[in-house]
Amino acid sequence: MTADSSQSSSANPTDRAPLDQQVVRAVDFRGDVTIVTTDGRTISGYAFDATLEPLDRACIRLLPIDSDARVTLALTDIASLSFTGKDAASGRTWENWLRRYATKKLAGESASIESEPL
Repeated sequence: MTADSSQSSSANPTDRAPLDQQVVRAVDFRGDVTIVTTDGRTISGYAFDATLEPLDRACIRLLPIDSDARVTLALTDIASLSFTGKDAASGRTWENWLRRYATKKLAGESASIESEPL
């Protein structure tokens, strides 16, 4: 999944659906997200897990950029969520790999099944 890094969502206490959708996308996204909390903190990092139900335990879990600790934030503590990092897997689909492999083979270049370095 590729997300536009300019997309963000603000929390709305009367309609959680938009934030819930962004949280699901954040976990699927393979780049960093930035969350601003209701108390003004800003946390950037990789979102690796989320729980949306039950409502009283809805949360997102992050690996912050500036720490080795895992952070769990209640969704009710989120003022906004935005996609701020590049998706590390963007353009690295099977179809793209196959196309590059075939192009190299047809050009007579060395092509192997080894993956590209990240």
